[in-house]
Amino acid sequence: MTAKMQQLESLVIRSLRRFRHRYFPDKVATGDFIPAVDPGTEEQSGYLDSLPVDIHFLIMTFLSPADICCLGDTSQYWRAMVKDPLLWRYFLLRDMPKWTSIDHVTMPHLELLDVPLINEDESLENREEGHEKRKEWKCDYMSEYLKACPSCKQQWLPSRPAYEVMTSFLQYLVPSSEPRYAMFGPGIEQLDVSLVTRMMHTPDVLSVSGIPQRLINGIGSGISYMLNNQHKFNILTLYSTNRAERERARVQLESVSNKLFASEGTDDSGYPVYSPTPHVQQACQVVDGFIYVANAESDRGDWKSEVAQIRTVLNCAGESTSRPLLVLSCISREQPETVGPTQCRIPSIYMAKRLHLPQLSHPWMVQDTVAESLSGLLDGISWLLRCSGVKLYAS
Repeated sequence: MTAKMQQLESLVIRSLRRFRHRYFPDKVATGDFIPAVDPGTEEQSGYLDSLPVDIHFLIMTFLSPADICCLGDTSQYWRAMVKDPLLWRYFLLRDMPKWTSIDHVTMPHLELLDVPLINEDESLENREEGHEKRKEWKCDYMSEYLKACPSCKQQWLPSRPAYEVMTSFLQYLVPSSEPRYAMFGPGIEQLDVSLVTRMMHTPDVLSVSGIPQRLINGIGSGISYMLNNQHKFNILTLYSTNRAERERARVQLESVSNKLFASEGTDDSGYPVYSPTPHVQQACQVVDGFIYVANAESDRGDWKSEVAQIRTVLNCAGESTSRPLLVLSCISREQPETVGPTQCRIPSIYMAKRLHLPQLSHPWMVQDTVAESLSGLLDGISWLLRCSGVKLYAS
């Protein structure tokens, strides 16, 4: 990946340099060195424009997406420079592994990254200014990036109006239906730190509001939680087997026989075919959505089986495709902020790709989560509640 990024970085700089030479020759300094500027005759913005392209690229790599867009609003020259397709392809490859969440709306088309690098002349023509009918390039990396980047998504969340404080108080007085979710997946069984245990014993993050004494079609009641002391929801955890077998398999790094599903062979594509056990089918028919806890520490998972099990559970919901799927891409503990082979977390965007989530018709989201601190959990739960019709607002 490092070699690929270095190659792409070189192509970006060369593309920017050729673009400036062709369409903005007045911005080019002789020898591409910093020109001598008379402070009394030239504005600071002109001085910035005349810097070497290498410096322009370096400046943009330190800016946020919003800052780059603002830079493009400063002049015709910068508006054209920041639209370079190769530039945003570089940003996509650089930043995607760092994104902590992705969903069915913001998921970029990863196949665009497999497209051969365009030639520089095509990039130049795509950014040429002054043409009313500019050629539309087939790979709009800028749009893909801005659509998927978490920092760009946050600015579009609705703010909470003042009258919502009174509305929330009145809603608190009126009993409302409690959304129920079925939680399953290897991440609740294979990690050194139990996500379920931490959820039950970390009241400063997520408080337990009770264990209802009722049954859901005879399979148990689950545990009710309270988000932000306002929104109550219920989680029914579906384990693949009993506790003793799960613990033995975790210690010995072995797989267990999943008792939630019955194997029925494989399909034409080589994917396993499962049928849910009766109690799983009953649970899936009454819940409002699903939480799949993926093990983001291991790259040795049986991805085909996981894909098949997710599809089996979603199919239990019948023809309804409105029930959301939250994937918690979970690790046990916080990892040091270092780049290298010691960092083993699978990025959320690649988790979505491996689980074939873009092919689902259900709403879905992948959220990076840490079991020990519950980091990221509330963001995922908030998304899930919104999909269930619960009105939440950014604080």
